Amino acid sequence: MTDISEPGLVVLDGAFGDKASVIRALAERFVAAGRATDVEQLFADAWKREEQSETGLPGGLAIPHCKSAAVIRPSLAVARLAPGVDFGEGDADLVFMIAAPDGAAEAHLVLLATLARSLMDDDFTGAIRAASTPEEVVVILDHALEESDEPEPEVVPPTDAASPASSARPVIVAVTACPTGIAHTYMAADALTAAAKRADVEFHVETQGSAGATPLDPAIIARAEAVIFAVDVDVRDKARFAGKPVIQVPVKRGIDESDKLVADAVAASHDPKAPRVAAGAESASSAAAATDESVGAKLKRWLLTGVSYMIPFVAGGGLLIAIGFLLGGYDITDNATEVVLGSTLWNLPAGGLGEYLGAVAFTIGAASMGFLVPALAGFIAYAIADRPGIAPGFTVGAIALLMNAGFLGGLVGGLLAGAVAYWIGRINAPRWLRGLMPVVIIPLGAGIVASGLMLIVLGGPIAWLMTTLNDWLSSLTGTGAVVLGLILGFMMAFDLGGPVNKVAYSFAVAGLGAGSVDNQFPWMIMAAVMAAGMVPPLAMALATVLDRKLFPAVERENGKAAWLLGAAFISEGAIPFAAADPLRVIPASILGGMTTGAICMAASVTSQAPHGGIFVFFAIGNLLWFVIAIAAGTVVSALAVIALKRWARKTPVALEAEPALVAA
Repeated sequence: MTDISEPGLVVLDGAFGDKASVIRALAERFVAAGRATDVEQLFADAWKREEQSETGLPGGLAIPHCKSAAVIRPSLAVARLAPGVDFGEGDADLVFMIAAPDGAAEAHLVLLATLARSLMDDDFTGAIRAASTPEEVVVILDHALEESDEPEPEVVPPTDAASPASSARPVIVAVTACPTGIAHTYMAADALTAAAKRADVEFHVETQGSAGATPLDPAIIARAEAVIFAVDVDVRDKARFAGKPVIQVPVKRGIDESDKLVADAVAASHDPKAPRVAAGAESASSAAAATDESVGAKLKRWLLTGVSYMIPFVAGGGLLIAIGFLLGGYDITDNATEVVLGSTLWNLPAGGLGEYLGAVAFTIGAASMGFLVPALAGFIAYAIADRPGIAPGFTVGAIALLMNAGFLGGLVGGLLAGAVAYWIGRINAPRWLRGLMPVVIIPLGAGIVASGLMLIVLGGPIAWLMTTLNDWLSSLTGTGAVVLGLILGFMMAFDLGGPVNKVAYSFAVAGLGAGSVDNQFPWMIMAAVMAAGMVPPLAMALATVLDRKLFPAVERENGKAAWLLGAAFISEGAIPFAAADPLRVIPASILGGMTTGAICMAASVTSQAPHGGIFVFFAIGNLLWFVIAIAAGTVVSALAVIALKRWARKTPVALEAEPALVAA
């Protein structure tokens, strides 16, 4: 016995309404068997993976899977459904749910990967469909493991390298990877290997999964005529494949369309215009960069990448500026440079030690904030063109700063620099020139084009637009400011750290550098966003105290942690509550977030810090109203969620579905 499954983890001929019900029922089986500790956490982790990419496969199969802190030991549950349930590829009648601990040993992950590969075997799935008892299913699973010694899918072995047959065969390499690295990674590798064998192609694949990865031999990569990336995560050491024609798709297409992908790779190897792995590329931009990704999704990913790399500059700089004001007063802006250059610890200025340290903190903070626009542009370009885009991106960002084009100039300049760098990197340069491409040719060409356009054409209009936007925001008072606070509060509470939340937060952080003593409106926006984002976890924590009976034990425990998470401005602290009851928790959170955002804007609360919650109190202007606004929103959300849980009830799905768990 491999101890990967047991009869209690097998459901035969179960009936469920949808895939969420199937996953939840199997999560309950894991907990009942003592293989996991928390149904809700395991369900949430598996559902999160399902939302990233549906796990249905052709042939009536589905393989929901995840790593979870709730799992005690790696396990497999099997559900044979009647009728089938749609997991994204039509109705699936066989569902194999794989659950692994966060820190699972490699040996266990290898077993799980082996089981995933067995799904490609019609004899294996046919035996499961014909099984009459759960015990028989477990025996079939054990037999599949005992027969496999888990070789890496090598592939179609080449014939004698000296033979004419070998020299005439195309050489294709591939990398497969999925977020958990347990199932799709290995199934895609096997499917592509089989397709290559049918197409008479010499094929080598590298599986970058949780069970470890054996890198492809550099000699094989050198001989390869094209590469297939069937991935949902970053490709490790992508630079190894620089210059190769590339077919990049989500990992699931490696399973569903393996024959087509191999054919496309062979065709790309003969097409001088085929897309190629960028020179100097380090890692894939993830599956989101797949060839079928929409323009809107790509644009969002590029911009959020730039913002995420920019935030450390803003966070450190903003806090240091706030400390400078705290120690040296707001007028430190008038003479900070003179104080720093003309004084020392042994030769203090007229204002004493406080003025000197305040000037030092302000000067360092201002220098850090000065990188806001260049860092934004540089890492947007990096998201588009990998490492070769960084230098031209930073350069065009500095030019945008010089032109007073602000963060909007950084956004436009970063996109422009990245696009030009990406285009140059796709040029099929001679082998002797490829080494110079990422360090000389691409930065030079992209820098000239992007920065030149920013200086000559784009900088002036963007600077005018930024000035107009700042003037309009600064003119908002009374009702206009409150409405903006309502909108920001709604966005921060809508998806608790998701895309809508990130848009509002990115808007606030990107404008933070434009704030000043004379123009505090950007600081007001930051305060409203941070305060509203603190409300959902604090509200859920308060609700578990006010009415404990409405919340199961696990949520009451989560509520204790949510106090600290909310106080530190970590909106994700409310996710366990929202995952269990989204139709009550999310509307209640929105009400509280909007309340807090409106109060903050109406009371002119400011924040010079982009993160930290109550722990950066010294960077908050009008601190009393900041606390009042958070308290008000917390109470509103807590009372709202309690009211909804008491009076807006429905019949629990689990109770309706339970009879279907009876085995045949």
